[in-house]
Amino acid sequence: MEIVHIDMDMFFAAVEIHDNPELKGKPLIIGALPHERGVVATCSYEAREFGVRSAMSIKEAWRRCPHGVYMHPNGHKYVEASRQIHKIWDCYTDMAQYISLDEGFLDVTGSVKLFGGAEKIGREIKRRVWEETGLTCSVGIGYSMMSAKLASEEKKPDGFFQILTPEALRELIVDRGVRVIYGVGPQTEAELSKFGIRTVRDIYNNRDTMIRCLGNQGKHILDLADGIDNRIIAASAQTQSLGKEITFQQDKTDREYLKDVLRLIARELSFQIRLEGTFVRTVTLKVTFKDMKKITRSRSGGATNKADEIYHTAAALLNKVERRPIRLVGISLSGFSEGEVKQLSLFDDPKSVEESDKLDEVTIKLQRKYGLDIVKSGSEMMAEKRLDADRKETHLSRRHSCD
Repeated sequence: MEIVHIDMDMFFAAVEIHDNPELKGKPLIIGALPHERGVVATCSYEAREFGVRSAMSIKEAWRRCPHGVYMHPNGHKYVEASRQIHKIWDCYTDMAQYISLDEGFLDVTGSVKLFGGAEKIGREIKRRVWEETGLTCSVGIGYSMMSAKLASEEKKPDGFFQILTPEALRELIVDRGVRVIYGVGPQTEAELSKFGIRTVRDIYNNRDTMIRCLGNQGKHILDLADGIDNRIIAASAQTQSLGKEITFQQDKTDREYLKDVLRLIARELSFQIRLEGTFVRTVTLKVTFKDMKKITRSRSGGATNKADEIYHTAAALLNKVERRPIRLVGISLSGFSEGEVKQLSLFDDPKSVEESDKLDEVTIKLQRKYGLDIVKSGSEMMAEKRLDADRKETHLSRRHSCD
């Protein structure tokens, strides 16, 4: 196989810097604001020099980098940038697996004769992404998914690297920590550490221990450490899930307020999947209570990309959740498909359905050109007003408490 792995550099931050060049060179942190609950979504390399990292609590980020520029994420802007990037990638193969908005694997084995080899394709993609979007990416070329992923990480940012054989992979990683192996997370790392296995070299020197202690997982880790990775990229594979969540500055019990939040989340997620031309079958509600207990509730049905249908499903799931203070609420979408699956009832008017579909096409064209906020329903506008009023009230109460 000839695999290309592409990873956009500090994607959210890069999009913001592209749109506002005055941010260039500054420690930019995207996520929550310093006075809010929340975490870092991403940050610029200047912020990383102060130890700021993705998923770090915003309070810790502020402690490390109080002079940074803090911004809320601008979801629809990143989705549109991602759509442009994926459009470029899709020119070279239909064997693509997108891990997120800004990362993906391309199997170009069948495209080599047409475009001149994986290296040429990788360099062409780097050039086009920069020229057509003004953003940089790191590209890795490999003989497998793991080798391509490791290669893209080797020269970040704006890098290009190749790992073309299992021997080259083993030589590169032999003295690195076990976390360099795909699928080895903190728990497996801690378990291996109990047996003195901390580096890839230790894995090689303790093969029997790996199998005895971890069984099939140990065998799989050994294979990957040896450069054996037989995973296959499925044609037009979709992201497994897509979600968004909101952390409240004050815990909420008002169910109508929570439903307003779900309505706006559904609207944004719907916009994202409609841009991609995809549909989902499963809606999952995510809730974190005041005591940090987390729950999820899911419901599957016909494939849809309509905001109203996603919202009503999430709201129905919320109705079944116990009533106590909620710290965070969110929606996750999964079960992606390329077509809508819906059965008309005896009471549905086919003409009305057709008109609704035409209106939806016009709406997405306007939103794609002018942004998500160009078209809003009355219920969405009311939800935004309630949330804005709550934010102002919260900010005012914080000011008074500080005074």
